[in-house]
Order: sequence, then structure tokens, then C-alpha cells
Amino acid sequence: MDAAFTVEQDEIRRTLRELLAKRCGPDEVKAAVRTTAGYDPDLWRQLAEQIGLPGLALPAAYGGVGCGTVELALACEETGRVLLPSPLLATAVLAAPLIAALGTDAQRAALLPPVADGMLTATLAVPGGGLSAALALTGDNAGGEWAGGGRSGGVQARRTAADERDGIWTLYGEAEQVLDGHSAGLLLVAAHTGGFARSRTLLFLVRADAPGLVRVRQTALDETRSQARIQLRDVEGELLGADDAADVPAALAEAGRTAAVMLAAEAVGAASYALERTVDYVKTREQFGRAIGSFQAVKHRLADLYVQVQAARSAAYYAAWDPAAGGLALAHAAEALRTTAGEAVQLHGGIGFTWEHDAHLYFKRAASDELLFGPVHRLRDRAAQVAGLFGTEGHAEGAAVGDAVGVATHGVTG
Repeated sequence: MDAAFTVEQDEIRRTLRELLAKRCGPDEVKAAVRTTAGYDPDLWRQLAEQIGLPGLALPAAYGGVGCGTVELALACEETGRVLLPSPLLATAVLAAPLIAALGTDAQRAALLPPVADGMLTATLAVPGGGLSAALALTGDNAGGEWAGGGRSGGVQARRTAADERDGIWTLYGEAEQVLDGHSAGLLLVAAHTGGFARSRTLLFLVRADAPGLVRVRQTALDETRSQARIQLRDVEGELLGADDAADVPAALAEAGRTAAVMLAAEAVGAASYALERTVDYVKTREQFGRAIGSFQAVKHRLADLYVQVQAARSAAYYAAWDPAAGGLALAHAAEALRTTAGEAVQLHGGIGFTWEHDAHLYFKRAASDELLFGPVHRLRDRAAQVAGLFGTEGHAEGAAVGDAVGVATHGVTG
């Protein structure tokens, strides 16, 4: 495998890093998350116009740039470095691939172009806190237990006689911890239909201005990832796809593999930047008349962090080429970010514990990502099941996961 990046891929990384360095410092991040939208709309438009960030991995036929997983992962690594508050994850990583995979030709033609040019933001809404389960990151999602199992609770969808004529469904229920749920212009709502005996989970398109839709922004541990509670009170929704025979769990699992790659790339970027900031700090902070970075104990701690971050980067890059290894790459990256962010707080001393310093933002990102998409031990357990290490669920993805283990241990080799 040739692990070298192309000139175009390096240019995407360089251009995005330069733009974010100018527009997305710690003070700008803290100001953006306190706005009504939870991000800077002007910066989002600039990223869409100059780089095509929302449509980076969408086909050119729908207004996208036409790149792939590798390019989007490189972009996510850069946005992760600065903890960019934006609709990128919810819109381009979660919602857009599901529309492209399950939507009709008319739905793709109507929705993907405005997503690609940054004019329409979207998100995936699943009941309760089951996002990691819905995306099959921590277990098999085929049973539908993450969506309520067809019983009371979650979101229910039904059709009346009138609905049969115009193709409209009625949705009732609640979804919590919806990323960007308060600001997204379009919601992809996972809902149960068919009753308990014939229960199945489908995805429905719900516009932000739909009557009966109530959206409340929640206080989140990580302010850079806005979350909301969604209540649907007999809200009209349009079925995503031509009929109700679509294999929604399989599509969600496929989206989950790609999402894991992007989350791993984000975590690697965040961990790398936190480590860089810490190294710079220990070079200048003096104690007992010398820089604390000259102490052997500090050098050892930083060396261990460097090895862990580089191993996580290797795993994330491998997964960008082969998304089947995304879950294991996310486990490595999430652990690297958690460890690096914790050490950054410690090695910054007293200032690292203050709200004025940005070290706490990286620590909160690490903790929040594990709550939303992990935890690490469950991500690894799922990867072991997929690889068939326990002889219970081995299949073709197992070889890719096994390769990713070696990559994370030894690094990518050309």
C-alpha cells in the first residue's frame, strides 16, 4: 500500500490549516459556541465557498467536490486540531451519506446540492442516547433495540388513509442528544413503524419548520459539539427512499464505519495539537531555575504521549483507506486524546485548570466523544467481535481490523 498523500490531498490540508489558523483561535471558538447556532455561520460559508468542505466527499453530479474518505479525513484532522464548532460531522459525515445511500433520485437531487454548497445543514436523530448503537460502533444494530425495539418510547411512525394518498407519514416521540439538532435545517429521524410484531426502523425527512416539531438546545459537556432534544408531536415526515423495504440498519452501519474514521481523524488532530501546545509550554515554564521540559520525568511522559499519538494517527490513516477498520482506529484515537488532554492539563500546572486556558476544551472533547461514540473498551470489544477473535462473529471485515491492529502498533509503511 502506498501511504503517501497526493499533492491535492496535501493542498487540502495546508489550505484548511491556514484558514482555520486565521479564523478559529481559542477565543473565536469560545465566542462561536455561545451564539444561537452554536457555530460561526460566516466561517462555515467561507469553508464551503473556498474549500467546498461540506461537499468534499459528495459526487460532482450533486455539486460536491468528488473526493473520497481520505480527503475528508484529512479535513477532519485539521478541524479537530482547533475544535472547530461546525455542522461538518452531523451534515457531511452522518446525514449526507445516508441521503446518498437511501434517497430516491428526486430526494438526492433536491437535498444534496444545497448540502454541498453549505446552504442546508442536516443531522441524524435517533431515540435516547443510542447514536453509537445505531451506527453499530459498539454492537450489532440489526435488532433495533437502540430505537426502542418497537415498543412504547423512542419515535413511532404511522400512516393514515389520507397519508397513503400523499405519501406522508406522521411521527410522534422524542430523541435526545441530537448533534446540531437545534440548528439543522433538515432532520433524518429514525422511527419505528409496523407495530411490535412487524416492527422495523426507517428514516424520515423532517424539515426544521415542520408544525409540531420542538427543538431545545441542551447544555453539553463539550460546547463545541452542540446537542439538542427533539420532540415530535404528530409531525409530518417524508420517508427516505422509494419504499419501506430499505435495509436501514445496514446503511447506518456503513455510515458508522465512515463516521468512525472521521471521529478518529478529529481526535488525532486534537491530541496532536494538545501535545504541541504542551511541549511548547514546558520549554518556557521554569521551576528551580530551569525549564520543566528539561526534567527527565517530564521528557518520559511527553515521549510516551508522542508514541501514542503517532500510533493513533497511523491507525486513523489506515482506516481512511479502509473504513472497515474505523471502529478500532476510533478506539486508539479516543484513548490517545483522553490521555494527551489529561496530561496537558497536568503539565500546564495551575493555569491548565482554569477556564481561561483552552486545555479544558480538549479534555472535554475527549470525555464527550467517549460518552457519545464509545467508550473505548466497547469500541475494542466490537472490533474483536467483527474480527472473530472470540469465534462468534467473524466475517470479511476481520482481516481489515486485524491489519489495523498491526498498523496502530507498528505504523503505516509504504
